[in-house]
Amino acid sequence: MSGDHLPQGLEGDLALALSVADAADRFTLPHFEARDFAVDWKTNATEVTEIDHGAESLVVDLLTTERPDHGVFGEEHGLAGDADSEWRWMIDPIDGTSGFVRGIPVWATLIALTNRGLPVLGVVSAPALGFRWWGGVGLGAHLAARGVNRTLTVSTVADMAEAQVSITHNAGWDDLGLTDRLVSLQQRARRSRGMGDFWQHMLVAEGAMDVAVDAVGVAPYDLAAIKPIVEAAGGRFTDRLGEATHEHDTAISTNGLLHDEVVAILAP
Repeated sequence: MSGDHLPQGLEGDLALALSVADAADRFTLPHFEARDFAVDWKTNATEVTEIDHGAESLVVDLLTTERPDHGVFGEEHGLAGDADSEWRWMIDPIDGTSGFVRGIPVWATLIALTNRGLPVLGVVSAPALGFRWWGGVGLGAHLAARGVNRTLTVSTVADMAEAQVSITHNAGWDDLGLTDRLVSLQQRARRSRGMGDFWQHMLVAEGAMDVAVDAVGVAPYDLAAIKPIVEAAGGRFTDRLGEATHEHDTAISTNGLLHDEVVAILAP
């Protein structure tokens, strides 16, 4: 989609998304703290809880009520609302469920708005961490944490030898035969960590990390809210081959200055 066709005036949609994130936080955080849920397993061998289902139902109900002319797609329940609308919300009720069920606070509700398939607005709310990020087209990128709000800008590190990188290795990288490339990337960087899920990409948007490489096997609902925030902060977000999309099963975010080098290192 060219810049001429990007939607403007998303402030009302952002306000709605932030309000919906508030409601989701009020639902999810008490259950995380109380540990009052059972864990089931999906066919892809990932965890799911009734909290995932309940949070998605809550978010979808609020969005379809306030935007009846929009579609809404959630990880757990699929498509609701207007299936033919050029506007579609994409929801991951709890990104990082595996951490959620183990008592690890690195999980978040992801809310994205797409226009003709392009993510234009994202909200990432991680109440157990006390952090929330948001941004999009014409909105900039922002962080609220412990009563302080600030605008986000990616780092200016241009030398991989000075870079902080986050790498999420999984069996998918082994299957691609590219695990040695991940190791090479880590060895070239100043420091490597494995933050995982949404958090690594939000740290890139903050300028705290310079590169984040996600696991193989991510889905569009994992990435749709992340992409517009990283880009609004001045970074780049692509798949492992350098295509700027949230619809493939790999994801790389960087400060932009290091992006081509990272893609080249990970090239098959």
